[in-house]
Parts: sequence; C-alpha cells; structure tokens
Amino acid sequence: MEDRMLKIISPADKKVALKVIPGHFVTSHSHITHYIDMTTLRARQNEAEAAARLLAAKYANTTMVDTIICLNGCEVIGAYLAQELSRSGIRCMNAHETIYVTAPEQDINGQMIFRDNTKLMVQGKNVLILSTSITTGVTLDKAIDSVEYYGGHVQGIASVFSFISKARGVEVNSIFGAKDMKGYASYDARVCPMCKAKQKIDAIVNGFGYSKM
Repeated sequence: MEDRMLKIISPADKKVALKVIPGHFVTSHSHITHYIDMTTLRARQNEAEAAARLLAAKYANTTMVDTIICLNGCEVIGAYLAQELSRSGIRCMNAHETIYVTAPEQDINGQMIFRDNTKLMVQGKNVLILSTSITTGVTLDKAIDSVEYYGGHVQGIASVFSFISKARGVEVNSIFGAKDMKGYASYDARVCPMCKAKQKIDAIVNGFGYSKM
C-alpha cells in the first residue's frame, strides 16, 4: 500500500508535509478512506520544529499556556512548541516560568489519566492540547474530559491535521484541514460503504502507526 503514498506540502513551510495513503483503514472509532503517516514529522528534529513554529503563531502573545498535553506520541513537536511559545513571551503561571510538556496515560477502559506525580501539571493549569491528527474527535473528547476532571482549563487545541474545526466551543488550530484532503471520509463501521463494496481492509491504524492486514 505504500506505493500509493502521496505527499501534501504546507505552503507556509516545505519541511512540513503530510504523507497520505488512500485506501480502507480501520481505527478504534471508525473506518477511514486515507491513512496519514506522521512518522517523520513526529521524529525528525527539523520537521517537528517547523511544525511547532507554524502552530505557535496562532497562540503567541494571545493565550496563556502552562502545560502542553501531547496525544499520539507528539512530544517532540510539543517540546518545540513550548520553546516557540516561550520565545514569543507567552504568559505562563508556573513558578519556574516554563511550560510543562506531558502526555496522559490510558487505563484499561480507554480513559486518559494522570498519576499523582504528573497531575500537578494539569490541576489549575491553562492547558493546550496538541495532537498529530484529529478525525472523529473521540480521542480529543477524552482528552478534554481528562483535563477537566483533573481541574485544568483547556485554552487551546492544536493539531498538524484536523478534520474538525471546533471541539466543545474551542477552535482547533491546524496546519492542514479537510480542504487539503480531497475525498477524505470517516464512517461508522456499521455503515461503511467500503465494507459494503467488499473493499479489502489495508490496515488497522491509530495515532502511532499502522499494522497491515
């Protein structure tokens, strides 16, 4: 399936690109028509830094951020985002005057939790949620629930790619959106037209990668 891969480059920075594979993919929430490969964007220093720079522009000097909560393994981007926001002079309430970068743990029920030693990074903090990709918004919804449960305040949502523009009244700031992914669709597994057409499933996917069928 890799031979079907397409590349969508950001006009703002050519180092930031989506690698997209069309096909039939299964997530824990839905069936989707395209898999977005964020492997190098999450792992390569120059790509992660470039993505963070683009995302930071939305929040510089306008949003108070104490903590960046990273979903789908995007902590490298998160660290550079914290650096960019700090350089811009963004306000932070932390006593050490620096931004926390952390990630939630998922329990056996799929809920996002923070242990006693990490919940202090959320409790009473102004939180920016960062993800590589937001499609149905189910994972994002769990993240918001977790932040609110631990007493944090969601001040912003950022993602490299997002199929949705808002979540619970908070704007989703993304580098790429639905307009950049012509033909992208997400379906409930029970009414998936690809399944009805007996189209072979290419892979099971999540925020960390894919496993071919």
